[in-house]
Amino acid sequence: MASLAQQIFSPLSSKLSMDNFLLTKLKTPLMAANSRRKMVISAAAVAVTNAQTKERMELKEMFQEAYERCRTSPMEGVAFTLDDFHSALEKYDYNSEIGTRVKGTVFAVDANGAFVDVTAKSSAYLPVSQASICKIKHVEEAGIVPGLREEFEIIGENEADDSLILSLRAIQYDLAWERCRQLQAEDVVVKGKVIGANKGGVVATVEGLVGFVPFSQISTKSTAEELLEKELPLKFVEVDEEQARLVLSNRKAMADSQAQLGIGSVVLGTVQSLKPYGAFIDIGGINGLLHVSQISHDRVSDIATVLQPGDVLKVMILSHDRERGRVSLSTKKLEPTPGDMIRNPKLVFEKAEEMAQTFRQRIAQAEAMARADMLRFQPESGLTLNSDGILGPLSSSELPAEGLDLSDIPLGDDSS
Repeated sequence: MASLAQQIFSPLSSKLSMDNFLLTKLKTPLMAANSRRKMVISAAAVAVTNAQTKERMELKEMFQEAYERCRTSPMEGVAFTLDDFHSALEKYDYNSEIGTRVKGTVFAVDANGAFVDVTAKSSAYLPVSQASICKIKHVEEAGIVPGLREEFEIIGENEADDSLILSLRAIQYDLAWERCRQLQAEDVVVKGKVIGANKGGVVATVEGLVGFVPFSQISTKSTAEELLEKELPLKFVEVDEEQARLVLSNRKAMADSQAQLGIGSVVLGTVQSLKPYGAFIDIGGINGLLHVSQISHDRVSDIATVLQPGDVLKVMILSHDRERGRVSLSTKKLEPTPGDMIRNPKLVFEKAEEMAQTFRQRIAQAEAMARADMLRFQPESGLTLNSDGILGPLSSSELPAEGLDLSDIPLGDDSS
C-alpha cells in the first residue's frame, strides 16, 4: 500500500514542488519592481513636500516683513499721502443742504420710490410723490428705472439712517413755471384739462400746473359740470410763480382761433344744444350760433324738426365778434334752392362749397362796388370798375380830357 501511495503521489508532489519553484522565480522580480516603484513615489512626494514647505516659509517671511513695516513705518515708500487722501475725498464732497441739486444714478426701485447713488456716505431715496409733477402710482410711470442718471434736488434727510431725500418734482415745477412765462410772452394758445370748479370759474391743468379760468373768460355757455374732464383752448392772462397764481382765458384763445375763420368759410360742426331762437354748433372748439332765421329760406317753426343734438352738418361762417367770442353761422346761404335744408339737407351739404364760393364772389363784387363809389371822384387813382364788377386800371378812353367837373355836385349843408 505504501508503495502504491508513493507511486501515485510522488509525481504529484514533484509537480507541486516544481510549480512553487517557478512561482518563486516569478515573484522575485515583481516584488523588486514594486519596491523600486514605491521608492520613486516616496522620493517624489518628499520633493513636493519640501518645495511647498519652502514656498510657505518664504511667504511667511514676506508677510512678517510687511507687518513690521506697517507697524513701524506705514507710510514708507508710499507716494499717496494722507493729505492726498483727504484731497481726494473733498472732490466727492458736496453741499447736502436742502435746495441743493446733485447728480445721481438710480440703482434700484421699489413700490414706494427709487434708490439713488449720489456718491454720498449713504444712498439717497426718491419717494414716488416726488418723482413727477404729475400724479403717478409708481416711479416707472415717469421713466425712472435702474441706470437712469438725472439731476435731483435735496429736500430733506432721513434721521434714521442719515440718507438724503430727493425730488424731481421740485425741478419740474420750476421748469413748468418758466415754460408758462415763455408761452405767455409768445401769446401761444395751449390746451388745458378741466379738473374742477368753484363759484368763480373752473380749474384746469396746463404744463403740469393748476390754473384758474374765470367764468367771464369762458366763451361757451356750458356749465362747470359739462366742462369737467374736457380740454379747452386757453391763453395765459397772469403767470406769477411767487404768488402761485396762474390765470387763463378761453375767450382770448377762441378769439385767436376765430381770426383764422374768414366770412364765407365752410366748416364742419356738431349740434350741441337747441334753443327756441336757434342751435348752438361746436365748430372745432368754437361755439357758434345758427339762428333760426339762418337755417333755411323757408320758415322753420320748430328747430327740432330739422336738427337734433349730435347732428354733424356743414355750416358757413356768416360773421364773428372777436371781442365777445361769438360766431354767427348759416345753412340758409348754402341752399341751392330755397327750402333744401328742410327737404333735402344731404344736397345742401354736397353743394356747400360751391354755394359758399358763389356767396364769396357776391361779397367781393359788393365790396368792389363800394370801393368804386369811393374812387369815382378820384380819377387820379387810375382805377375803375369794369363790367364784371372788378376794379381795374382806367383806360385812356375812360379818362376825361380835363378831369371831372364837380360844379354840378351839390354842396353840403353847413348848418347840419
